[in-house]
Amino acid sequence: MYLTRWSNFDREFGRSFAALDELRRRMNDVFRGFDQPAANLRSGYAGAVWPRTNLYDSGSELVLYAAVPGLSDKDINISATGDVLAVSGERGVEAREGYSVHRQERPHMKFSRSFALPCRVDLEKASATVKDGILTIRLPKAAEAQPRQITVKASS
Repeated sequence: MYLTRWSNFDREFGRSFAALDELRRRMNDVFRGFDQPAANLRSGYAGAVWPRTNLYDSGSELVLYAAVPGLSDKDINISATGDVLAVSGERGVEAREGYSVHRQERPHMKFSRSFALPCRVDLEKASATVKDGILTIRLPKAAEAQPRQITVKASS
């Protein structure tokens, strides 16, 4: 009969288990936030931000796209102060008349996001539309923030 002391086992295999545990932790970090319930979004779960957005600079304007499935223009509020754009709203979930809820994975939720704008914008000319679950906000740059063409003249 062969007996192995626990300390020998730990020395020989403990490093392997520690490496596997580290791999498991790193894989969890990679996939964190992809399939989290909305409760985690409200509680400030790291990595889970809603709505997901992209902000682009087209040269003459800033364009923000936000994925807001199921929301209409009445559900979304947009405001701007100085160089900060704020998008907020509420997603309600009610069963249609005559229906009963058997499973509800999209609970009622309020959201709010703020974005620091990289330049001054002309808020008088700003526009926002929502279509097919995508909110598009167009913010034309202020005249002083727009790129200018400088003419090169030959010196004589």
